[in-house]
Amino acid sequence: MAGSSHGHTPAAWTGVTIAFIGFCVSGVFMVAANSLGFWAGIAIILLGGVVGLAMKAAGLGMPKESEELVRARELAGRPQAAAQAQAQAAGESAKAEAQSEPQTQTA
Repeated sequence: MAGSSHGHTPAAWTGVTIAFIGFCVSGVFMVAANSLGFWAGIAIILLGGVVGLAMKAAGLGMPKESEELVRARELAGRPQAAAQAQAQAAGESAKAEAQSEPQTQTA
């Protein structure tokens, strides 16, 4: 998704940071052969996901797309000839409206 800001939100950064800390804790206790510490690390990893989702629900995640943005993306995806024809048709209708309006002359 080049050019997007996917994942660059406070919710994403916080959730991933907490999960990374949990991964580190779990790894240290796995090497130390301490099963209680390992499972505590796994719980921290899950906590990171919950915190990220809660922050997203609170509005700190990606905003929803507006209808205007969706239409613009659909227009951008159309073949160039169709987009040019639509733009030309819109220009001709605007020209016709301008000519049909009564024009006042000042002497």
